[in-house]
Amino acid sequence: MTEWDIRKLQILRALRDHGTVTATAQALLMTPSAVSQQLTNLAKQLGVRLLEAHGRRVRLTDAAHLVLRHTEDVFAQLERADAALAGYLEGESGQVRVGAFSTAVPALVVPAVTRLRAGHPGLEVRVREAEAAEAYELLSVGEVDLALSLAAQAPTARDPRFHRVPLLADPLDVALPAAHPLAAAPGLRLADLSGERWIFGGSGPWSEITTTACEAAGFVPEQAHSAAGWTAILAMVEAGMGVALVPRMAAAERTTPGAPGVVMRVLDADQPRRHVVAAVRRGAEDAPGIARVLAALREAAGTR
Repeated sequence: MTEWDIRKLQILRALRDHGTVTATAQALLMTPSAVSQQLTNLAKQLGVRLLEAHGRRVRLTDAAHLVLRHTEDVFAQLERADAALAGYLEGESGQVRVGAFSTAVPALVVPAVTRLRAGHPGLEVRVREAEAAEAYELLSVGEVDLALSLAAQAPTARDPRFHRVPLLADPLDVALPAAHPLAAAPGLRLADLSGERWIFGGSGPWSEITTTACEAAGFVPEQAHSAAGWTAILAMVEAGMGVALVPRMAAAERTTPGAPGVVMRVLDADQPRRHVVAAVRRGAEDAPGIARVLAALREAAGTR
């Protein structure tokens, strides 16, 4: 029977995920030469070519992809073995590392941790703020145990590496200057704001969410100003510099909720939403600590 080396298979999978030997080495805290040597040894053990030249880089062969398709089940089963062992050894104790995007921390993670402290005081939750893409990178290399992100920035539900859990659909409200002619208009729709000057991020998830929502309402938003923080965005709205879509979950970050210069309006009929999901490495969802954190996050999401 072929001798299978789990560590070398993990390096092969990391190369598939990161694309280059250098990026793989950085993610795994190895040197590029060590990565290359381990993959050369794996190829010898398996008796097949795993890499082929592609310009100045390398890419996985069909044999390498075949190996990884089968070993994903092995990795998932090892996660389940870790979960079973953790349940036996730790019970109510242990540590769960959570990577979450900024607005999810006060809105979901903090309430979940508060619940867990009351019911499971021996379970420690360590939080690391990270953008959606970074959270999944951290999850895939084992630096966090659970990632919170937006569904639009998450790997697909068919990705064999992860088990995804939908948490909530977060409505997007529109922030208007208090003196805006539509600030008190009944039945306000996003399409009514097609001629406005908009404030949103220059790139990344929030830029995509705003442009996608506006395009679904039938127009392309004119970006007047670019900002990523809600304090800056709402300050510009209050000054009459434009309008902005604001996720309801971000209310916890607003420094001046209900400020007289800003009106938050719930949009009628075509209100956009962003979908928030949690994910763990496939097989790890059965670990007692992770299962409890997921349950607490679902409870926190259900109260919003």
